[in-house]
Amino acid sequence: MNQPAMNKLATSNFAERLLKWFDAYGRTDLPWQKEVGAYGIWVSEIMLQQTQVQTVIPYYQNFIARFPNVITLANANLDEVLQQWSGLGYYARARNLHRAAQVVRDAHEGEFPCEFNAVVELPGIGRSTAGAIMSLAFNQCYAILDGNVKRVLARHELIAGWPGKPGVAKELWAVAESRTPLSKVAAYTQAIMDLGATVCTRSKPSCDRCPVSGDCQAQLAGTMSDYPGRKPRKVKPLRSTTMVLASNSGQVYLERRPEAGIWGGLWSLPELGDRTLDDWCDEILGSTAVAFDAWPVLRHSFSHYDLDIHPVVVRVNPRASTVADGDNETWYGLEDLPPGGIAAPVQKLLDQLMVDHAKKSGYVSQN
Repeated sequence: MNQPAMNKLATSNFAERLLKWFDAYGRTDLPWQKEVGAYGIWVSEIMLQQTQVQTVIPYYQNFIARFPNVITLANANLDEVLQQWSGLGYYARARNLHRAAQVVRDAHEGEFPCEFNAVVELPGIGRSTAGAIMSLAFNQCYAILDGNVKRVLARHELIAGWPGKPGVAKELWAVAESRTPLSKVAAYTQAIMDLGATVCTRSKPSCDRCPVSGDCQAQLAGTMSDYPGRKPRKVKPLRSTTMVLASNSGQVYLERRPEAGIWGGLWSLPELGDRTLDDWCDEILGSTAVAFDAWPVLRHSFSHYDLDIHPVVVRVNPRASTVADGDNETWYGLEDLPPGGIAAPVQKLLDQLMVDHAKKSGYVSQN
């Protein structure tokens, strides 16, 4: 018997072994597994893109509590959606989720579509996410290929190369589709994701607990750490910006960022750019700085570059807080609910400003 035939025979019951393992060890208590219908699964799948389960769970629970169905999400203001997403990162996901909800409301009579082509056309949904929704929500036979599944299949079939390359991705998709069973698709989809997340992990995989390790080619060769191939490393560029914390009487000036670019649509601290601090205060606030203080640099890492934020705290004339308050700029009371979504590093600076303000207020109240 030639080698290809032997591999085909050995892996013919791949799904069967995986399903048996899932019955005993799979995750069945995740909050989105308790939701009825496709809405909760869709929201969870978008949140789980490039984000770990334990990080997602509290965000998911709060999001569903605020937007319990697709209509409430579609009718919500984008600021409300971004506010619920604050800190989760990759904010384009939230904007696409909101737009997709509006498409479901307007083009599908408020019912999440149950056809693959309609699902994959929604904003923010690609082939793998659509496959996950179709299999988990509707038990239809569609394969998925998220990061966990890529790792399992690349090791099991000894598929070399970075999965981001078209040729490697094509090979992985072919294997993923051949392994997906015609029945029990929802259980299989959850099973292979769980296997990658809990057993076939990136480092120190627990091959002794894996139901398909007996014919896993990487395990047999002892080369698990070589698969899948890693993305070619590049030195990330370093950028810098100066952010202004213009404060007055417990308020701080915020601006809404443009839809395009980082933190699109979020409320943020203004950036100086090429202007001097005095010029910025005069141009934006029509005021002058009463006092200012430079804080230590805060570094924030994105996927493609690092950003050094140079925070400058400016105390401005009281009359400044009566101007420039509109749809894209506002004076935000530090103890109030935020006006919308705020990126994690900006929130960190605002939290520090609130601590400093509380200390100063306490000092004043004692004298």
